[in-house]
Amino acid sequence: MHLLDWAMMCAYFGLMVLIGWWSHKRVGDVKDFFTAGGKMPWWLTGISHHMSGYSAVLFVAYAGVAYTDGITVYFWGFASIGVGVAIGSWLFAARWNRLRSKLGVASPLEYLAKRYNVPTQQVLAWSGSLLKIFDIAAKWFAVATLLNVFAGVDYNLGILITGVVTLFYCTVGGLWADALTELGQFVIQAIAAIVMIVVVLGKLGGVSALWTMWDRLPAAHVNPTTSKYTTIFLLVYVLVKTFEYNGGMWNLAQRYMAAPDTHAARRGARLSSALYLVWPLVLMFPMFAAPLLIPGVKNPNNSYAIMTTTFLPPGLVGLVLAGIFSHTMAMVSSDANAISAVITRDMIPVMFRRARQWTDRQGLKAARITTVTFVVLTMIVATQAQNLGGVLQIVVNWVAALMGPISIPLLLGMLPWFRRCGARAAIASWAGGLIAYGLVYYVFDVSQTALIATPVLVSLALYVGLGLIAPERRDTTDVIIDTIGRDDEVAPAGIRKDSGVPA
Repeated sequence: MHLLDWAMMCAYFGLMVLIGWWSHKRVGDVKDFFTAGGKMPWWLTGISHHMSGYSAVLFVAYAGVAYTDGITVYFWGFASIGVGVAIGSWLFAARWNRLRSKLGVASPLEYLAKRYNVPTQQVLAWSGSLLKIFDIAAKWFAVATLLNVFAGVDYNLGILITGVVTLFYCTVGGLWADALTELGQFVIQAIAAIVMIVVVLGKLGGVSALWTMWDRLPAAHVNPTTSKYTTIFLLVYVLVKTFEYNGGMWNLAQRYMAAPDTHAARRGARLSSALYLVWPLVLMFPMFAAPLLIPGVKNPNNSYAIMTTTFLPPGLVGLVLAGIFSHTMAMVSSDANAISAVITRDMIPVMFRRARQWTDRQGLKAARITTVTFVVLTMIVATQAQNLGGVLQIVVNWVAALMGPISIPLLLGMLPWFRRCGARAAIASWAGGLIAYGLVYYVFDVSQTALIATPVLVSLALYVGLGLIAPERRDTTDVIIDTIGRDDEVAPAGIRKDSGVPA
């Protein structure tokens, strides 16, 4: 890369550090660190939710699918999220917000100990945290791949650079730093995306290429589904993404919790949904055009990086790379904050009695130490990502397939229709989904659709079925579900608003 490109990258990293340092002043206790004190405006909630939902995997693995298969990747990769988040704006956004405002919950898993029991909370916390280590490792590796193609930077050095910068601002500033950097990253990304579209349209003959390009691509590239990415695969992805992007990915639940009230949480969810339906098309247009501009690429995962370094002048390459970095840093920082919340609020107090009497200052220190430890661990695993099957294998085959068993008890446990489902149903749902995944992944030779669908459908069937056959309805469960489902701002009798503990 040119000196101007490196200058652009350094300016971007410097801006992220400054925002993190400024946000440090707004963090006074653990609740500020994890939920921004419930003061995040709806528009920032929506942008933060959107930016936290995808990473540089878009510019590597998904760009590779766009190069070989066309627009199908938009439909199952992003339109499915837009539909899922729209569903969540109706079902889940307000309930997550009331968990904070009415029950004093600061971690997405904190309410599970009362909704089910402590063992259920712990198995979901440990398994979800372990899965996130590999998920974030894949994101680090995707960024390192781009740095390697753009500038020849060693993979491990690329992981180290992005990890250290992200670690600084998310550890110092908590959720406020995450959200504010995500806003800045969204602006930078928008400028970079527009630059890429202008350059690509110029190479294709002008603005008319927006509607004439498609006839020049292979016919299969304009089909929403393919023989590999079928209609059933798309529908399964809508189901999986509905769970994943409304709280199954714990960091996204935090965005709903951080809004000042339920109205703001819903508006933020709707904004994020609209962005998922529209904005990926802007980002991916150059990827869809890549077969016309750089035919014969040996590794399709490198297609977007090759276009950038081939067609953009010095300075703009660095801008586009900064825009790509923004995705991964947004997702990883928000994931780290959520995992830290779960470990600090839900896991450590169960293991160590002294942690239950931590002061606000001690809890905040523990949260920051946990964040550092978690991010460093993901960076170590990222150095082995290629040995684990590569980016797409981890993101699609591992994370998407395993998200259902982890998120179904968490999300459905908030809804009144499932109040008969207790700890037995939750544990069986989680265990059955994981066993089903192990069978279809390691024992049976199944399609990718079956690999993704089997764990979530088995988990869903077990959770609902056991709730009907062997109900475990409790008064505590009724209080929690009724509290977070009620629109008024007053907690009902029998529950203390500040603690979330039944009186």
